[in-house]
Amino acid sequence: MGQQTVGLSMSAMSPERPRPPVRVERDQALIEALRGREPASAERLVETYGERAYRLAMRITRNPQDAEEIVQDALWTIMRKIDTFRGEAAFGSWLYRIVANAAYQRVRGDRRRRSEISLDEVLPMFHEDAEYAPTSVDWSPALNDPARQSELRRVLTSAMNALPEDYRTAIVLRDVEGFSTSEVAQTLGLSVANVKTRVHRGRLFLRKRLAEYASAGGALARQSA
Repeated sequence: MGQQTVGLSMSAMSPERPRPPVRVERDQALIEALRGREPASAERLVETYGERAYRLAMRITRNPQDAEEIVQDALWTIMRKIDTFRGEAAFGSWLYRIVANAAYQRVRGDRRRRSEISLDEVLPMFHEDAEYAPTSVDWSPALNDPARQSELRRVLTSAMNALPEDYRTAIVLRDVEGFSTSEVAQTLGLSVANVKTRVHRGRLFLRKRLAEYASAGGALARQSA
């Protein structure tokens, strides 16, 4: 009797384990429509995600025709394989990973693009102890100057386009689309360490281009071919 009383007392004193938060799938109605093969489900999918999926594919491929084909194929794949969606991530994240992976595979397999630069030729200089040697130009105030916002966007877009495809894709997914490092790694089939390296080196290159723009008094320093 005493042992039973002690057991009950200990159970009452033990804190109840917090329940994990339940994630609400905002696209549940769309998912159910796709799974039910409802006639209007394809149109709803395109209306909901087509535009952003195209922008994502375009940022990676830089080719309107490729981007359009990739999105069409990806959305068709999603409609055919909707039953494989397990809800472990948000539906939108799952969809964007499919689009990003398809775009990445397209640019990797495109042998026509041979004009990309080598990062080793344009990255900022480092000291012998591997510490970054910063430039003497402080370009950051220009980012807050409304009169230069449009030009800065042009410079940044140009720099993004100049990045080799592997680095550009990692930057687009991590910094533009907001994927986590692990999500980028899963999408591209890379290790987390590899993704961190690509993002870091890509960011260094972009900072260097912005520094060149600032040091030239607002004109982007052109790289020799």
